[in-house]
Amino acid sequence: MQVNVSARHGHLKPEDQAIILEKAGKIRRLFDRINAIEVVVDMEHMEKPTVEINVSAEHSPDFVATAQSPSILAALDLAIGKVEQQVRKHKEKVTDHKAIPVKHTGNNEV
Repeated sequence: MQVNVSARHGHLKPEDQAIILEKAGKIRRLFDRINAIEVVVDMEHMEKPTVEINVSAEHSPDFVATAQSPSILAALDLAIGKVEQQVRKHKEKVTDHKAIPVKHTGNNEV
């Protein structure tokens, strides 16, 4: 699984980038079919940076979450919460809709 972190309109500190990689990597534990996670930090407005998380998974649409907050890490936490909720909801849909097997009793009476 790939985790990509990029910044728009500025540069991330190495310690912030390490924290982002660690927290984004934890999304993987929710759903086994996740292929890639992309985190984009937009620092155009430094008073309220924006964090966007895009999660790609097999056989499902991409999960996208965006959040703004006064700090990068606070926005990251908000966006991770949103994307985790989307992944959980999708996993619940996928796992709960399995066909129930029909038991054959051997009686052919009508």
